[in-house]
Amino acid sequence: MSAEIVPDSEHRGLVARLPSSLRGLALLARFDRPIGWWLLFWPGAWAVGLAGGLPQRWPLILWILAGSIAMRGAGCVYNDIVDRDLDAQVARTRARPIPSGLVSLKLAWAWLLALCLVGLVVLVQLRGIAQIVSLASIAPVAAYPFMKRITWWPQAWLGLVFSWAALVGWSEVAGDLSLPMWLLYAGCIAWVIGYDTIYALQDREDDALIGVRSSALRMGAHVRGGTAAFYTAAIALWGAALWLVRPDPLVLLALAPMAVHLGWQVATLRPADGRNPLDRFRSNRFAGLLMFLACAVVGTSL
Repeated sequence: MSAEIVPDSEHRGLVARLPSSLRGLALLARFDRPIGWWLLFWPGAWAVGLAGGLPQRWPLILWILAGSIAMRGAGCVYNDIVDRDLDAQVARTRARPIPSGLVSLKLAWAWLLALCLVGLVVLVQLRGIAQIVSLASIAPVAAYPFMKRITWWPQAWLGLVFSWAALVGWSEVAGDLSLPMWLLYAGCIAWVIGYDTIYALQDREDDALIGVRSSALRMGAHVRGGTAAFYTAAIALWGAALWLVRPDPLVLLALAPMAVHLGWQVATLRPADGRNPLDRFRSNRFAGLLMFLACAVVGTSL
């Protein structure tokens, strides 16, 4: 394996100490890579904060976190089941549990069901409108693994899916589906397209060889400018959401740290460097915290 390629599965921490059978399941759900569930979780936490749910609804934040861990794991398992043949052809992903033979297809389906049952436990904690919103995500989640075969913008579909917690968190706290929620959600989609384009830079050569499409390939030499455009759209949409919640110019200052951080990602991005895009992608965990603080400040000042 080339030194420039960062393996998709890394045996680290507690995962590395598990017996091989359990380690395979943990790797299949990406428990060794918590960045995924952080990125799924943050939009839900933002929505709770912006809708005025803090500090009273801290338990809801924890339920969203538990649901994010379980459902991100379920999504990864489903994605790997669908993509098992493609994964075997890509240097970064051929060591995943299914193509490597560490986990059988039958066991993978059973593991997927178990993770979905955890998600069901979280679902029943929500009010009716939030339950309906949550269940509406099933179709786009199921369709996502096929998007890379039919569109140059699978990252946009991932944005629809990975931002869904914003709809759940807002509807649970506010009890409605009002405009600030939709602006927050739209900004999240733009953010996801930006950071997942950065992530997709790792696979551009392999994707081109096997016919898999991505926004990183579509943007080509303009990937830095394209990512900057999506990040700019995210900040503008989030600013509109905050303004509708509290129309005060001062609230826009709350977005400044997030804007600076996203600008740093773009300014320091080196598309041809195998490690640099992964590091910039992972830094969005901290970006999520910055946005959470902004939403909490605005939401609690009502």
